Amino acid sequence: MRQWIRLVTLTAVTLGLTACLPINRPIYDPNSIEGQWIDPNGIQSSFSGGKFETRTTDTNTLLATGRYRYVNRNLVQIDIRSLVRNTNSRVNCSLVSPTQLNCTSNSGGKFSLNRRLV
Repeated sequence: MRQWIRLVTLTAVTLGLTACLPINRPIYDPNSIEGQWIDPNGIQSSFSGGKFETRTTDTNTLLATGRYRYVNRNLVQIDIRSLVRNTNSRVNCSLVSPTQLNCTSNSGGKFSLNRRLV
């Protein structure tokens, strides 16, 4: 009987603590680029498990694919294959904050991405 009471008590405490957690708060590692990012033009980039994709937000058309790797804690190197231009390029991105990536392409172009908190 005591074991049953302990189990019920433990379950009640666990459920009570779970109820205190925010429901709609996105969970992400502030030192990781995993997740969804968006540029000022509305182009969405996703990073997941070493794979990279860029899509339009209106029609979800795939614009580019690629792979990324961490050079160090704050620097990420992305190899991109543009499906629109049929070109390959390399981009280095610096994680300047948990919500902002500043990137420079191998041709010198600069752009920023902001984390999309869904």
